[in-house]
Amino acid sequence: SPQRWPRGVGRPGHPVNAILAWLSAGTSWAGPDGIWARVGEHLVLSTLTVAIAAAIAIPLGLWVGHTGHARFLVVNAVNGFRALPTLGLLDAAILIVSPHLPGSIAFQVPAILVLVVLAAPPLLAGAYAGVDAVDAATRDAAQGMGMRGAQVLWRVEVPCAMPLIWAGLRSAFLQVVATATVAATVGIGGLGRFLIDGLAVADYGQMGGGAVLVAALAISLDVVLSVLGRRLISPGLSGHR
Repeated sequence: SPQRWPRGVGRPGHPVNAILAWLSAGTSWAGPDGIWARVGEHLVLSTLTVAIAAAIAIPLGLWVGHTGHARFLVVNAVNGFRALPTLGLLDAAILIVSPHLPGSIAFQVPAILVLVVLAAPPLLAGAYAGVDAVDAATRDAAQGMGMRGAQVLWRVEVPCAMPLIWAGLRSAFLQVVATATVAATVGIGGLGRFLIDGLAVADYGQMGGGAVLVAALAISLDVVLSVLGRRLISPGLSGHR
């Protein structure tokens, strides 16, 4: 209720006013700890994480979909990774990895590793499902034209699988952008700093504003990736006209 909202946070009467007051304050946006700087840090961390995960998961998914090997193992591993608790995984990574790293990266590397693990399942599933869903008649036609092995994969299967591969990329970005806030608990920047720092000083306007910014960034990235997908993927494959 409004009466229970902490005194001195935003305008009295409603918590939304505290969030709006924090977002509209010029001091919230400026400086190395301001919103623009944190958004940049969040984007760099998210993009780096998805790039690493894509470099590992997409080739593996293409190989599984093309050859059919380890299909049962991969499908169950994807479902298992999706169920992993983020904070628990981060704590375990810090305990195992951090002692073997120098101080400057002792917490950054474990945080990135955890985010890579969380980003990999949708990328792997998209690549595998995309190639696996290619019509067998299409493969037979390609082989009838003299294509073999890798040629069938890269010239036929991958282009046909691009809608699902791209969907996996979008899903991975959304998951990482939302989950990267936990990196702030180990001293890494990003929008999660507003949640952690706001909680530490009971600044609920800052906490709520940080949550709004994370949601806005995730939605904005999804829109950008959707537009790019419409331009990069053939309309005949994506279903868009």
